[in-house]
Amino acid sequence: MDDTAPVRQLRIVVEAEDYDEALAFFRDVLGLPEQASFAGDGGARVAILDAGRATLELANPEQKAMIDDVEVGRPVAPRIRLAFEVDDGRTVTARLVEAGAELIAPPTVTPWNSLNSRLATPADLQVTVFQELGDDGA
Repeated sequence: MDDTAPVRQLRIVVEAEDYDEALAFFRDVLGLPEQASFAGDGGARVAILDAGRATLELANPEQKAMIDDVEVGRPVAPRIRLAFEVDDGRTVTARLVEAGAELIAPPTVTPWNSLNSRLATPADLQVTVFQELGDDGA
């Protein structure tokens, strides 16, 4: 990696109306380790969760529509959607639904050979959970 890169980290800041529910879901259920948390005046609270390697995926409207069609079968994604790569897409999807996420589309093998599911989660986020299947299609 180029140590002279101008950007060192991607951090997505999400306002969560029910902070405790969102924190429990993403930290305790999805398993994003807490790097830091802070409290301020007037009840202000924030937690910084480690989501592994970050990328910014830019898609034109046609690509966004195609992904919705493959993963869900209809247009449903908001302008911003989070995607988390996991080792076992079916197990993680089931665990998230059990914890209260709404299943929008079950794990589906995509044309790019990953297993993707779509969920509505706390903090009004739409999430794709994906597992890279590699050459074997496991």
